[in-house]
Amino acid sequence: MPSLGARCIMKKSESNDLQSVLNFFPAEVDVIRRMNVIIGAICVLVCVVGGYLLEEGNLSVIFQPVEVLIIFGAAIGSLIIMSPVKLLKEVAKGLGGVFKPKHFDTRKYVEVLSLLYEIFTRMRKEGIIAIESHVDDPGKSDIFKRYPDIVRNKRTLDFICDSIKILLTIEIPPHEFDNILEVDIEANTEESSQPFHRVAKIADALPGLGIVAAVLGVVLTMQKINEPPAVLGASIGAALVGTFLGILGSYGFVGPLATNMEHQINEEASYYHVIRIALVAYVARAIPQMAIEFARRAIPESVRPGYDELEKILKGKGKQ
Repeated sequence: MPSLGARCIMKKSESNDLQSVLNFFPAEVDVIRRMNVIIGAICVLVCVVGGYLLEEGNLSVIFQPVEVLIIFGAAIGSLIIMSPVKLLKEVAKGLGGVFKPKHFDTRKYVEVLSLLYEIFTRMRKEGIIAIESHVDDPGKSDIFKRYPDIVRNKRTLDFICDSIKILLTIEIPPHEFDNILEVDIEANTEESSQPFHRVAKIADALPGLGIVAAVLGVVLTMQKINEPPAVLGASIGAALVGTFLGILGSYGFVGPLATNMEHQINEEASYYHVIRIALVAYVARAIPQMAIEFARRAIPESVRPGYDELEKILKGKGKQ
């Protein structure tokens, strides 16, 4: 029986070993992901405005603050009409998430698969009841403490712990267990998709709102019908800017933002499907190594860890 000091050293060594393994898969650089949207927006503006200036266009003609107010003010009003207050907060949060995206990279997948492997191994060696205290209070678990990122992510932690609690409560067939997990993922994905759908609707509406602004500009122009051609030309040009701003706002900015939000939702759903596959495979009597391999094959290829890389990690876990 090792002394208390020896056990503390062993736990510290295991934590350091895990960190060194995760460092083998460097996390994506958050700064680059955050700047990606800003760089894209600048590129759109530079190309559109730059092309206009190259043709000796006059910037003062397309600078129409009132038309911006009409188009984007009406768009915000439409968003408020179609969305409850709770959903408006989620839309704001989703748009903010575009600039602070969650990243589901190789490191994140390796971390969750390592946790699941430790849980499966403990259940296989000591029986499923041995894991009860860990899922009831993961904050005090010697297993979960080695994965602080997962402990801080309430949804991931609840998904794993609640799923294992089902196994502790009843003996459930694999296909029924799989159905429960799928329902959980689908419900959360549907809820997460609501802000994206609202932003996409606004993107679709902007060209129409641009036409509204243009029509109002034409109405104002008709009031100047007795003015010289130069005045009428400037007024018609200002009216057409409404259509320009609506189309540019839709296809250059708001539409791409909605697509970015959708991509993040799909990435997160893929992450939980990988966890689901590992859990279901284990319930279907697969050994821990095979359950994790099932899950590894479900990881998108661009971030999937190699078989040999993951095998080395799991071998290390098996010795703990």
